[in-house]
Amino acid sequence: MNTFEGKQIFDERGAPDTRYPVCLEGQSSCSMEWRDRVRGANAMNLYFDSVADDQKRRRALYLGSIFVCAPSSSALGFCEFARELIETTFHPYDPRTVQQSLPVERSVELLAKLKPEFIHHPRSKQFIQRILVERGCDPEKTYFDVPRLRTAFPSDYLSSGIAYAFHPHRDTWYSAPFCQVNWWLPVYEITPDNGMAFHPQYWDSPVLNNSSSYNYYEWNRISRQSAASHIKADTRIQPRPQISLEPDPQLRLVVNVGGAVLFSAAQLHSTVPNTCGVTRYSIDFRTVNVDDLRNRHGAANIDSACTGTTLRDYVRASDFTRIPEEVLALYFDGTEVAFTPSPSGDPLTMPKASSTPAIHGSVQKLQRG
Repeated sequence: MNTFEGKQIFDERGAPDTRYPVCLEGQSSCSMEWRDRVRGANAMNLYFDSVADDQKRRRALYLGSIFVCAPSSSALGFCEFARELIETTFHPYDPRTVQQSLPVERSVELLAKLKPEFIHHPRSKQFIQRILVERGCDPEKTYFDVPRLRTAFPSDYLSSGIAYAFHPHRDTWYSAPFCQVNWWLPVYEITPDNGMAFHPQYWDSPVLNNSSSYNYYEWNRISRQSAASHIKADTRIQPRPQISLEPDPQLRLVVNVGGAVLFSAAQLHSTVPNTCGVTRYSIDFRTVNVDDLRNRHGAANIDSACTGTTLRDYVRASDFTRIPEEVLALYFDGTEVAFTPSPSGDPLTMPKASSTPAIHGSVQKLQRG
């Protein structure tokens, strides 16, 4: 059993972690990386314009670090493309202050058209291809899901449904794989009062949550399509903390347009309540490396108990083909039936369900990555 100071560490499957040398309780020769993994000591390193290759970057991300990248030509082009769609949709109003001109119902109607257009536009995939190559990802081994266009209106205007203001959460509570890397790009200039917050004290501290009630396939079947109908309040059941969290200290990264923030799906993060009066528009997408999927490498699972997997949404950066079936099968948990993808294409039929029983429970019963 891998322990340090009496604490056992689990891998992304919820099994005892054996990927690092066993460190006996009180053993002084334990590596600093292992100490950081167990204790969380200095785990959240911030890398600015790092020259690390993608493999080293992913390893650091899985250990809690965050990478901030300066604007690149492809990312700037992606943001410009997004702005064209946004400004065409809200013309003649300034989309950053549209809440001063339009009733909330009209904004929801426009967003319901804008967001799918952005998601499914072929140029969106092309921009992601270029960004990944610019950032040193191997396009033959890197898979990405469809990009999302997020909006964070002033909190008293719209913060539910299609413009949902996310409470503190880990993406792994939403059936994301533990090797998922999140890419976040602001479309317009942001401030500390309309961006995103990380909560570093919870990186390696379990948070009691209700993720055991979340199944990704059921979410696609029932809840996703109703987003635009939730205007005043969002009644959809979503994974969230079941205890009061201490919001501070928190980390708010203010990056330039075309810059990017990269972080693990296991990071606890949230939407900052928008108090600056300017709507925030941002792009996010997620990547996985097929070698990490095959080898079950990724961040440790400390409190996720959801079922299903998002992996059928991913396409390879080189040719847009899906993740191989034999790799997907590693992440089946018995809940896979007729699958409705999100929101990247036509419904697919899953292979025959695995005999592995579905995994339910609280933070003590952990998800297979």
